[in-house]
Amino acid sequence: MGVVVRFAPSPTGYMHIGNARTALLNWIFAKQSFGDFVLRFDNTDRTRSDQKFETAILDDLSWLGIHPDSVKWQAKRASLYDDVLDKLKNAGRVYACYETEDELEQRRKQQLEQGLPPIYDSASLEWNNHRRKLLASRTKPHWRFKLNRKVGCWKDMICGEQSVNTMSLSDPIVKRQDDTYLYILSSVIDDIDMGVTHVIRGRDHIINTAVQLEMFAALAEKPPAFAHHGLLLLEDGSTLSKRSGDLSISSLRNAGFESESVVSLATLLGSAEKIQVHERIESLIPKVKISCVSHSSSKFCLDELVSINASLLRRMEYEKVASRLADLGVDGGKQFWLSVRANCSTVHDALLWWKIVKGPVNFQSVVCEADINLLKEAFGLLPGEPWDDSTWGAWIAKVRNFTGCRDKSLVLSIRKILTGLDYGPELKYLLPLLGKQRVLERAGAWLVT
Repeated sequence: MGVVVRFAPSPTGYMHIGNARTALLNWIFAKQSFGDFVLRFDNTDRTRSDQKFETAILDDLSWLGIHPDSVKWQAKRASLYDDVLDKLKNAGRVYACYETEDELEQRRKQQLEQGLPPIYDSASLEWNNHRRKLLASRTKPHWRFKLNRKVGCWKDMICGEQSVNTMSLSDPIVKRQDDTYLYILSSVIDDIDMGVTHVIRGRDHIINTAVQLEMFAALAEKPPAFAHHGLLLLEDGSTLSKRSGDLSISSLRNAGFESESVVSLATLLGSAEKIQVHERIESLIPKVKISCVSHSSSKFCLDELVSINASLLRRMEYEKVASRLADLGVDGGKQFWLSVRANCSTVHDALLWWKIVKGPVNFQSVVCEADINLLKEAFGLLPGEPWDDSTWGAWIAKVRNFTGCRDKSLVLSIRKILTGLDYGPELKYLLPLLGKQRVLERAGAWLVT
């Protein structure tokens, strides 16, 4: 049997960079093993799951370069879960509970006040048949899986030898009173039914793994191999949240970042590989080994993403960004893009330079009074058009020869007059884009401010 991995998001919010990391590591592992990547929507939560989030997740995965081999929905598989639950009932591994949420909360408070861990004490297992029937006549139960209360051990592909004592855990609820299933059991049933061989997910699922290993054993099924990677954190050390929209893939895409940059940073953080942008997602396949991924958390730094994105844009051809530039209202063509790409952190930055080329420019007091006569002389020496990349060099050489001024401040003053900024693309590229008329207009506008 071949390798089968699954990425199982809950469609209750937009996919963030941490979710993308898990998807990427699964996809890379599947490709390394010539296996299958299954996208499984864990959408049993009727109140929070939303079709718009499913669509967004599919769009985000496609943008990242991930195309699932198959797509499954847990909400469509309830009959299978019912069959397995019946088997577990007959085996005495699940049991009915009738406490309300208020009763459970009160019990947790009492346990905390007594210095006890706030776990479910399996009290309903002690009820006699008469009480159980009486309660059943009044309300529907929720169902819990009965843990063995032992130390669960396994060899994790990333974290190494692991052990969790389930004595300290509550028997998990596997089916709610409204007949919907929770992730913890339905995931195990799906992994068995879909032939999942490897489960690669965040380290925050370690406890879930201990519980699920007991479920695999209760069903007499061989569990998949588990690998728990370190989490991605915000720069302040806090965890990412779908609900708050932290670093969502859609927000990064809308901000103008390239998918290659997002993929490279999300994948290589916490790995043994140097962080650098890979222009093709396929080039990461031989680079990232699951066994070398760190189990420790890593901070996702937006400045680092900006840096590697800028390095990618510096060599990006016009054809790849042409449609996006048009969407931004930038119609400067290939020459404009090649002129400004080295000064763009995202494609959106091209709009800033286009506005500077087209004008108007916000002129400020950019040079001292002593340089006014020198600058007048400089602009009086402008050559006639047509202009090209050689025009700037020829013009500034003529100015220096005529005035005898070789001070770098002269060039800086010209830049400020033409753009309103003291940085930007090389003037040899900007000058032909501006044209002689616009250059003279800006010089004149400055002179009268």
